[in-house]
Amino acid sequence: MPDAISAVVLLHLGTLVIVTALLGIAVLNDVAMRTIPEIAPLGLVLIGGILRAANGEVPAALGASVAVFVLGAASWRLGWIGGGDVKLLAACAWLVSPGVVPRLVLTTAIAGGGLACIYLTLRWWFRAERAQMHVARCQSLAVRIWHVERWRIERRPTLPYGCAIAVGTLLTLAGG
Repeated sequence: MPDAISAVVLLHLGTLVIVTALLGIAVLNDVAMRTIPEIAPLGLVLIGGILRAANGEVPAALGASVAVFVLGAASWRLGWIGGGDVKLLAACAWLVSPGVVPRLVLTTAIAGGGLACIYLTLRWWFRAERAQMHVARCQSLAVRIWHVERWRIERRPTLPYGCAIAVGTLLTLAGG
């Protein structure tokens, strides 16, 4: 019996690592280029589909994911989030039980509000600082991305909402 428990724990940990890696890819691309690569939502749907099939929740999960997609598409149409964010959030809906999807959406919205507050604070801080920005070629990729993000923030950018989706998803998964 302990071997079966160990196998289940390892399977859950492995799944969480892969989900976190896919969300990390989405976040890094969203921050750097404001795009979410297709591999992230596709991988998340595959993992979530396997989880929902194992629990016999595929029809309900499909319904929940479609509802999230429709809600996201309306938000995209209003210019609130990007198309990649819609796909990512609908894919993340597969990772949790259908009854938990409203909590996922709410947690993501709260994380999005926090992200907006961070960007507003940074915008105020950068405006107050008014430092000159020079991007040297010898700087690391992270420093160059920071400079580009700073430039975006100063000009009222779109938010990398994939960050909020990743945080909302991971917090929802951690909460059950």
